[in-house]
Amino acid sequence: MKIWEECVMSYADQVFMQNIREILDHGVWDTDQNVRPHWEDGTPAHTIKKFGIVNRYDLQKEFPILTLRRTYWKTAVDELLWIWQQKSNNIHDLKSHVWDEWADEDGSIGKAYGYQLGVKHQYKEGMMDQVDRVIYDLKHTPFSRRILTNIYVHQDLHEMNLYPCAYSMTFNVTQKKGDDRLTLNGILNQRSQDVLAANNWNVCQYAVLMHMLAQVCDMRVGELVHVIADAHIYDRHVPIVKELIERLQYDAPKFWLNPDIKDFYQFTTDDIKITDYVTGEQIKDIPIAV
Repeated sequence: MKIWEECVMSYADQVFMQNIREILDHGVWDTDQNVRPHWEDGTPAHTIKKFGIVNRYDLQKEFPILTLRRTYWKTAVDELLWIWQQKSNNIHDLKSHVWDEWADEDGSIGKAYGYQLGVKHQYKEGMMDQVDRVIYDLKHTPFSRRILTNIYVHQDLHEMNLYPCAYSMTFNVTQKKGDDRLTLNGILNQRSQDVLAANNWNVCQYAVLMHMLAQVCDMRVGELVHVIADAHIYDRHVPIVKELIERLQYDAPKFWLNPDIKDFYQFTTDDIKITDYVTGEQIKDIPIAV
């Protein structure tokens, strides 16, 4: 049984608070610019942003989930599997309503996210999609420096209802001296992020992905590095984040992944447990810019 637990206060909380303070103290407002995003009432949704935020999470030490407020991790994982496992672009395959705003009358979000991961490409070894290529390389050539996915496909952007935000994962394998097992590390590249609404959501998703891929490839899980080009806080979110970062922090919870699953495509949300998850009060009805 795989269980990870942490000692004192959530590291994810500390990173999140540091990011918020960095953006508020040193960020740049776009209030003088014409912006695409808007609020439900039609008002332009302006942001204060910081360019080039990079966060590192050692997944051996802690599962990086916020305790300042609850992250709905099961819903986040369902979305991750919708993209990486089902390789779907239809919201009817998704349990939540996160993507309803971007879907057409048939439920499609266009040639975005899961669609791109499901496209098969010709390799020397045969036809594979990007996910299968990653798993193949991790198992056969783990020290390759070419193990990555990229769903920001320019030729298809005009058929995407939303351009991908988290668009690329690069995997890198290391081996500690004296260790007979390899360690899987990854870099998540994100062009843009609504920090309040999506930061920990994305971190939890890709931390779970790292755990899953490490397990099916018989590796230890290592570091997740999160690179955000445009980390922003929307104007109507500023009072919310100011209150949030003053809250009490709690110990990080324990993370469990079903050790019997050896095939990536067999994982479900029921194969994950997060226990002793104590959090601050949830923030309801956060306004989302579209």
